[in-house]
This record gives sequence, C-alpha cells and structure tokens, in this order.
Amino acid sequence: MQFRDREHAAHLLAQKLLEYRGKHPLVLAIPRGAVPMGKIIADTLEGELDVALVHKRGSPGRPELAIGGVDEFGHLYLADYVHELGVSEAYIAAEKAAQLETLHKRRALYTPIRPPSTRRAASSLWSTTASPQGRA
Repeated sequence: MQFRDREHAAHLLAQKLLEYRGKHPLVLAIPRGAVPMGKIIADTLEGELDVALVHKRGSPGRPELAIGGVDEFGHLYLADYVHELGVSEAYIAAEKAAQLETLHKRRALYTPIRPPSTRRAASSLWSTTASPQGRA
C-alpha cells in the first residue's frame, strides 16, 4: 500500500482501528514524526495520546551501529550480537543510566504537568513513523 504522506497513512490506519472508538484507547506515538500521526489516530478513536520515549543504544566507538535500546521506564533491549562485539556490561549499564537521564528530561519537556500514562497495557495502540512509500 502506498501513502501520499504521513497524514494520509494515519487517517487510513485510524479507519482500520475504528473498533476501538469509544473504548478510550491510549495511542502511543514515538517522537517526533509519529506524534502528529498519533494525534490523528487518537482524535478519530476518541482516545488519549501520549509519547513513548525510547532511545537507540550505539556500539562503543561506532554510535551508528545499534546494539539495542532503552525506554523511559528502564526496560533494556539488547541485540543478539551485542556480546559478539565485545560490549562490556559496564558500558551497557553506563549507557543505560545516561539515556534514562536524557529520556526523563525529555518527558518533562513533552508532558510537564503529568507523568507518562500508566495505561500502557492491553489498551495501547502504537504509532510509528511510516514513509510516504508505505514502508516503516
């Protein structure tokens, strides 16, 4: 499927999710590009919009090589190959701590009057960016 732009993709996705309208779904969007998409979806479904803050972890000396990611709650994902690269547990722990500090500062900027939503379980819908060609 081809999309004209992100707004078009969001409207199409919202139509596919109409079964959630009136159930007050929580739409989670990853800043920055997906937030406008998430707003369209949340508005259409009469739901709530929040941001999901995550950050890629780069390899030591090669920050463009992703070895995993961390979210604002401290959940850490590591790629299967992380130890093959010789990445130490100390590096992983230090990077996780540094990224959590950054993510907490971003949360304060995005939603300064409240903490992140605690309704992140089964009623959450995610919005990620999609290219106009229909590829994520």
